[in-house]
Amino acid sequence: MPAPSYFREVKALLEQYGVLLIDDEIQTGYGRTGAMFAMEHFGVVPDIISMAKALGNGVPVAAFATTDEIAGSLNRPSASTFGGNPVSAATALAVLDYIESERLPERAAELGGRLKRGLQQLQAIYPVLISDVRGTGFMLGAELTGNAAVPAAELTDDVLEEMKDRGYLIGKNGVNRNVLAFQPPLVVTAENIDDMLKVLNDVLLQAAHRLTAAVQAE
Repeated sequence: MPAPSYFREVKALLEQYGVLLIDDEIQTGYGRTGAMFAMEHFGVVPDIISMAKALGNGVPVAAFATTDEIAGSLNRPSASTFGGNPVSAATALAVLDYIESERLPERAAELGGRLKRGLQQLQAIYPVLISDVRGTGFMLGAELTGNAAVPAAELTDDVLEEMKDRGYLIGKNGVNRNVLAFQPPLVVTAENIDDMLKVLNDVLLQAAHRLTAAVQAE
């Protein structure tokens, strides 16, 4: 995540030159980071926010929010692939009601903290294997390291495949494709998280043995 002051400084700089701050919350919106929108963590109000994905939970719908001034300039006909239709609109409203009634952003903050602490504990157990744990809410990453014999990206793929075979789907991210990306459903339970961490510990133990064997073979 950026430093807490980052977006405030960016916003101030943009305002000097009359440039809009457009906040893409396609992935991060609707509670994913422990707040309804990720930008709330930084205390900045953007000029435009784009939204999709979690708004429909599988139903094709997207939206954006903006200021009255900018909205007033949108006064000519336009078209949209995911433009308004009754089914998508009803779905989006139902999703918003559920997010609010079940307090999903708050759950993501609480259980995301539980998941992050668990990943940090695994980092303490396998410091040679996990170089960093970062993120907030239910948008977390654990960066893996390899060695000359077993590159980090290859090791990451092996961990992901083993976790998949054991019933857990984890994403992959990062510039070097070596970051385990944890973005579980916002309705996941504490028990689900603890069970996954136990399995991940077993898989990481295997990966650590592989790294050690590769070094010894050299």
